[in-house]
Formats: sequence, structure tokens, C-alpha cells
Amino acid sequence: MIEKETTFYSEGCRLKATVYYPDDLSDGGQHPALVINSGYQGFNEFYPKMFAGRMTERGFVCLGFDYRGMADSEGEKGRVLIEEQAQDVRNAVTFIRAQEDIDPRRVGLVGWGMGAANVVLAAEKGGDVAGVAALNGFYDGERWLKSIHTYDEFRKIVGEVEEDRVHRVLQGESKLADTFAHYPLDPATDDYVQKELAQVYGFGHPTRLQFTESILDLKVESVVANLSPTPLFIAHGERNTLHPYDEALSLYASAASPKTLYTVDGRHNDFMYSDHPEFLLLCDRLKEFFEEAFGAGAAPARSISA
Repeated sequence: MIEKETTFYSEGCRLKATVYYPDDLSDGGQHPALVINSGYQGFNEFYPKMFAGRMTERGFVCLGFDYRGMADSEGEKGRVLIEEQAQDVRNAVTFIRAQEDIDPRRVGLVGWGMGAANVVLAAEKGGDVAGVAALNGFYDGERWLKSIHTYDEFRKIVGEVEEDRVHRVLQGESKLADTFAHYPLDPATDDYVQKELAQVYGFGHPTRLQFTESILDLKVESVVANLSPTPLFIAHGERNTLHPYDEALSLYASAASPKTLYTVDGRHNDFMYSDHPEFLLLCDRLKEFFEEAFGAGAAPARSISA
């Protein structure tokens, strides 16, 4: 895999990015590309790069980037809003489609974890991609928070969010909190995070409580049907206890065709190693999905009415 460091702008913030090229990419012409998006913490260095390593082997140019405020990308540290990350994804698509060696009709989106919601939102708003893959995500923020907290815990969170809204209106900023204060990791995911992710540069910075309000407002299922006829691929670990499998089932039920639901034999990220058999199978399914999505004469992306 050949790596080319680059940058692009997202609503005035300069974001650090990498374009990943297959080692055997032919010279000349325009090539298919995937924009690969991380989850909550938003780092290119881990999951986007991991996927790029395998998807470049399967013939795709890939773009990975750090969301605004993450690692060395510009933006306020600790400010994590889903709607802003979706803007970053949309701007990443605009960037890669503008490259001379990329076929703008054959660009796809891949989103992992919270990034799965981001890519659906970005594609529904932009209409400029040929396929969307949402992996191990959650798609109704309030429902998801209720699913991983007791009733009393959830009501406490709602109260803290309401207090924070008053604080930032009167004092000018949202309060900082522990990274996973309202986003608790299940034991298996926490073990993986401590072993594999905690050492990534920039990981674990405190997050402003406004992030939780952004989650509560998340309703991907209310817009996912608008993706059609852009194909949607939903993949989810069947034993995922961080983002329950029912999230994938609910998104699939709300989506219009063409749509695919692929069940991974795993949890949230216990299979997320570049040589793990389930990860390799997932990459094979992604290759098949995007080749089909990019086929049919590379039909123009869905148009968006004003």
C-alpha cells in the first residue's frame, strides 16, 4: 500500500488525511475510491488505515482522515458533534471526487461504529456517492443510550445534558467530561480499547457534554430511506453488546432497497485485526458490494433537489 499524506478543509478547519493507493495501481485513468471513516474518537491511524490496508489489496484507492478536533486536524479539542462529523465526511467525499485520478462516479463510503451513522447522514444529504457501508453502528441515539443504561442512569444523563445546555448558554461553553462518561464500554470492548487503541496519538481526550445531546438528537432511521437508489450495506457483529444487533435490524427495516444485511460472527471489535478471518471476510463482502454498486455502467449518483 502506498500512502500519500494530504489535507482538505471542512467548514474552515484543515483536516489531516491520507490517500492510500494499491501497490499495483495502473498508471493513467480514473480509479474507484472509498472514503473510510472512524467511529467516536475519529482517528485515521487505526480503523481507516486498517481497512485501507485490505481494501487497497482489493483494488480500491482509499481516503482516511482525522475528524476536526482530533489528532492534528484543526478544530476545538473535545468538541464532538455527530452533525459536524457528518459534515467532515461529506467534505471528504468532495475532496476525493475532485482528484484527477479518481472516478467521481465510483466513490463509496464506509463508516465504522459511530461513523456508520455519519456516512448515512452524509450520503443522504450529499447524494454524491455510489454506495454506502454502515458497520457496527447505532442509528437512534436515544434508543441506544436507553439500551446500555438503567432507567435511573438514563434519567441522570438527561438531567446532566439539560444542565449543560443552560451552562453553555449562560457561560459560553459546554463542560468537559471523561471520554466515556455517557458512552460506557462493555468489558470486551474496553479490554480491546485498552490493548489496541489507548496508545493511539490523541486518543482519550475529554469530551464536552454537548456530545451526549448530539447523540440524543440522532435519528438516522428517519432519513435512511432517502438514500435509495444508492445501495446500502449494513454489517453488524451478532454478539455486539456495545451497539446491540437490533440497531442493524432496525436500520435495515427502515431502509429502502437496494439494501444488504451482513452478520459478522463477532462482537463489536474482537475481530478487528488486519489478519483476523472475520475481518478478512468482511473486506471480501465489502469488495463484492462496492464492485456491484460501482458497476451498472457507473451510473451517476442520486440527484438532490433544491
